[in-house]
Amino acid sequence: METAEDKARVEVRIQPLRGLPLVKEVAGAVGRALGLTLLWGLEIVRDSYFRVLDRLNVRPRRKRASAFPPGQPKKRNARAR
Repeated sequence: METAEDKARVEVRIQPLRGLPLVKEVAGAVGRALGLTLLWGLEIVRDSYFRVLDRLNVRPRRKRASAFPPGQPKKRNARAR
């Protein structure tokens, strides 16, 4: 356990941003804010869409959705890979 005498003193200097680094920081903050705003807007649209479906009493699909079309799969030639 360290005592107060054993701790090294650390000097912290804060320098204000100027010029290009300041512009980069501001642009990054604006970009993050716009991204969060876009996500928030998309969430509002999604929520209102599902509320409309609830109001119209639309039931979820009973049949399981598939990425593959119905019917027999196409025959594939056996080739060396």
